Amino acid sequence: MEKDILVKLPLKQNLETTKVLKQLAKTSRSLAELKGVAKTIPNQNVLINAIMINEAKTSSSIENIVTTHDEIYRAMINPSNTTPEAKEVVDYRSAIWEGYKSVKENKLITKNTITKIQEKIEHNNAGFRKTPGTVIKNTTTNEIIYTPPQTYNEIIDYLNNLEVYINSIDDDIDPLIKLAIIHYQFESIHPFYDGNGRTGRILNILYLVYMDLLETPILYLSKYIIKNKIEYYKLFQETRKSQNFENWILYLLKGIEQTSKETINMINKISNEIISMKHELKNNPISSKIYSKELLEALFFEFYTKIPYIQEQLKVSDKTAQKYLDTLVNLGFLSSDKIGRERIYKNERLFNIIKNFDNNDEALNDINIETVEK
Repeated sequence: MEKDILVKLPLKQNLETTKVLKQLAKTSRSLAELKGVAKTIPNQNVLINAIMINEAKTSSSIENIVTTHDEIYRAMINPSNTTPEAKEVVDYRSAIWEGYKSVKENKLITKNTITKIQEKIEHNNAGFRKTPGTVIKNTTTNEIIYTPPQTYNEIIDYLNNLEVYINSIDDDIDPLIKLAIIHYQFESIHPFYDGNGRTGRILNILYLVYMDLLETPILYLSKYIIKNKIEYYKLFQETRKSQNFENWILYLLKGIEQTSKETINMINKISNEIISMKHELKNNPISSKIYSKELLEALFFEFYTKIPYIQEQLKVSDKTAQKYLDTLVNLGFLSSDKIGRERIYKNERLFNIIKNFDNNDEALNDINIETVEK
């Protein structure tokens, strides 16, 4: 089986063309604005949890793992009684968290970081490919469009090279340009039997955090990629054949710019909703008696909560916690749902913001690419 040639990093060619630098300026401004706007929400976990849900859902749908926000909501509450697709999405979100914590603690992105993410996504520890025969095929035409490195030693060699490139911070290439190269190289190495696409998309955000372009993992390109799926695969092929990276870099820079603006919009909506509920709670004669900053943050930490969560966050008894939540249900601030033996309290306002933000549920089926073991 003839394999494609994959050049090791760093690339020798000039990546900072006039077009790239012009787009880079716009992308950098948008990303810096996102970083600033994100700080306006005091509890960053509120933001991370909200945005991660949509990324997990959208990134999984690229791999034809399709579910709904309602199914995800139930999977978060009761993983043992849900659809496999929804559980996949919830596990993907856990993989993002694990990767993020690893980068913040270790100040590095290593092969081990990448492996742990893939293990969480795929629920196995098969590790890097050891058996030759993997090809990337267009399943519609059955055409082999790419043959990645085949042997285990080759894969490790390329990954070692990529690891050095990722963690080299003293070169002269802008990190956003490097992100485009890192993404291309990782997907070209295709080191795992399964889960390469989702692992690679998590790697993107971890690199932004690692380079301090963002403080938290709140920007994801999956929605942009799925909306421009045909162009993504077309550019991947063209770049592989021509080794001209300009259009590939431009594609990802535009994606970061557009996604930054969309994420800012979502943050503003969440922030406005928090402020709105705060005023409503304080101005209502009944809810004003139980209002606190801690209670408000707990209601937005996830789009649902439980009595033990409120009890722990507010340091109150379970009876008091239930009284607070039932009061908020009666006043229309929350809805209540019985799932299994548990009473769940849902922040419908936050849930709807998250749900409406992801208005591109349909997966594009014009091109179907998958890894095939010969």
